[in-house]
Amino acid sequence: MTPIDWDDAADSFDEEPDHGLLDPAVRKAWTAKLAGWLPTEPSRVLDLGCGTGSLALLATELGHRVTAVDLSPRMVGLARAKLSGTDTEVLVGDAARPPVGERTFDVIMARHVLWLLPDPDRALTHWLSLLRPGGRLILIEGVWSGVGLPATRVTMSVAPLVERVQHEHLSADAALWGRAVDDERYALIAHAAQRRRHTEVVDVHLILRRGGEVLLARRSGTGYGDGLLNCPAGHVEDGEDVRAAMMREAAEEIGAQLDPEDVRTALVMHHRGPGGRPRTGWFFEVRYDAGRTAWEPYNREPEKCSGLSWHPLSALPDDMVAYCRAGLEAYRAGERFVIHWHDDADSIAHDPAGVSRATPLARTDTGATRGAGDREGP
Repeated sequence: MTPIDWDDAADSFDEEPDHGLLDPAVRKAWTAKLAGWLPTEPSRVLDLGCGTGSLALLATELGHRVTAVDLSPRMVGLARAKLSGTDTEVLVGDAARPPVGERTFDVIMARHVLWLLPDPDRALTHWLSLLRPGGRLILIEGVWSGVGLPATRVTMSVAPLVERVQHEHLSADAALWGRAVDDERYALIAHAAQRRRHTEVVDVHLILRRGGEVLLARRSGTGYGDGLLNCPAGHVEDGEDVRAAMMREAAEEIGAQLDPEDVRTALVMHHRGPGGRPRTGWFFEVRYDAGRTAWEPYNREPEKCSGLSWHPLSALPDDMVAYCRAGLEAYRAGERFVIHWHDDADSIAHDPAGVSRATPLARTDTGATRGAGDREGP
């Protein structure tokens, strides 16, 4: 995609680069709109693609503290001159990835900016990550002479990521534009949830069985639990289901060529490591028979693993990652759903003398069951 010249783009609208706000009537109309969209209490506002700073100035006059960003040094210079004497910060930077570091904001607003970006959906996701819980994203967009983003398109992108979306038609309000317009102009106000939705990593663990034995890998060079044994394991990647992730990780780590029919769900464990965040682990059982299996496990990631070894499931070694050891013990006992919650002071390694952190969860009774670890057949 050809890079956009933001100076030229700003001048391409059928209104002045100042958004027409030099006209007192237009300025008054936009002040009234912003007063309705912005919080009533003083808030931290991020104005993206600020141009000459007109909306930033209106927000400042309404009592808010504004950080403004524009890619064009010329526009930033004009904005700084217009906003001199206020505490507004004006930065040169890409609106899609504003240079604000780890800061978050009560409000993010962008007028006639989103349609210019090469990846609007990615920009929206990033902008929403900069909002504080309960914050709001104000988007002023439209379709002019066949270019722009329709409201339905933007709503579809934003709605799944927020608590609610407010849509307001602006085309019919001639006072906002200084004249009558007949194209699509609108504002979307997206309200973030008061609490951020919980997200967590999903792990997949391979219980590769050879009769009564299980294959373990010794961690090395990973920065977590190095020197300890655990099952071949990894994380689910974006857009991947847990079974597909297990098949991919097995191929990457030990050269296993698995069919979906080979992979059996063994255990689901909700886990929190010492000082860490919760995560969900799926343990899958695969049966290996050296005489019949077409592949043989080998260490494909020597930078992460110092070696593979078989161990009796009934006599697991002590030098294991506690989480994995607890998962295998629960699997052998026939459990299917387990919580394993560390205290912050716990060791990552299994402690033979320590308190068990595993709590099996009751499940629907579907008849007689027995421990999976006691099954020797396929």
